[in-house]
Amino acid sequence: MNLKPETLQRIDEVITHYPVKRSATLPLLHLIQEDIGYIPDEAIEWVAAKLELQPINVYEVVTFYPMFKRKPVGRRHIKVCRTLSCALKGGYKVCDTFKKEFGVGLDEVTPDGEVSIEFVECLASCGTAPVVMIDEKLHENVDPAKACALSAEIKAAAKK
Repeated sequence: MNLKPETLQRIDEVITHYPVKRSATLPLLHLIQEDIGYIPDEAIEWVAAKLELQPINVYEVVTFYPMFKRKPVGRRHIKVCRTLSCALKGGYKVCDTFKKEFGVGLDEVTPDGEVSIEFVECLASCGTAPVVMIDEKLHENVDPAKACALSAEIKAAAKK
């Protein structure tokens, strides 16, 4: 696993903040995902060895929290809310629009590595459903037409 030297340095420093090494599991996983974009099996084994744990102990954490990605995501990551308010207001149609626009299925990455689409649980904006988060920006009241416009913006930015 190729982590940046500064990430390795931060990992060593973070561990010192905890009286029990295993308590550093979450911060280490965040640092690794920040560095390489996801948590591969190799990282799970590395963290386990670093914290003197069994790999299953780290795997349980990675698979419990939805913010950890097990495989690479696109440079632009589209998250469409699928919970009740968004579903009732057209979230599934919005998701289908994004999939059609980019020619990719859920949890897949476009061949150029630019875009991935994920159906997620609540984005905490039920009053403005359906909502979509692109990278870290929330978009509210997204209908299929707005999804097409957002897709066009992403495509235009990718060409620059």
